[in-house]
Amino acid sequence: MKTIAARILDQLKIPYELREYEWSEEEMDAVSVARKIGLPPEQVFKTLVVRGDRTGVLVASIPGSAELDLKRLAAVSGNKKVEMVPVKEIQGLTGYIRGGVSPLGMKKQYPYYLDETAEIIDQLAVSAGQRGLQLVLSGPDLIRATGATLADLSR
Repeated sequence: MKTIAARILDQLKIPYELREYEWSEEEMDAVSVARKIGLPPEQVFKTLVVRGDRTGVLVASIPGSAELDLKRLAAVSGNKKVEMVPVKEIQGLTGYIRGGVSPLGMKKQYPYYLDETAEIIDQLAVSAGQRGLQLVLSGPDLIRATGATLADLSR
């Protein structure tokens, strides 16, 4: 079954691969997902939902091996500070559940920031919009599909 995110890539004629994996509550982190789909953690991007004090909700994707630098994200997004959105709010805001948040096909179009390393990656993975399923595509294609703003977001 194709997810909304996969259908968006189909409409844009962007090549991708769907990779399924066994997921569990204990192993939803990007490093575990990377191991299960056979990519290094720096090529499996986790998508995080945050709220800025000036702009409201925004979304950021960073390599699974890194942590989101909230100060840098605040600076590039025009906020004084940003903070992670509580897990219980994620589905209402995005239409996706924790562990299955895709940067494509959210129920509302939020400003999207992507770690600048994506620009040079031939093969990266992001959630396809459900737990246990990843989209594998090139960084430049993800940028094109999402209209992402590139920035140094990781530490």
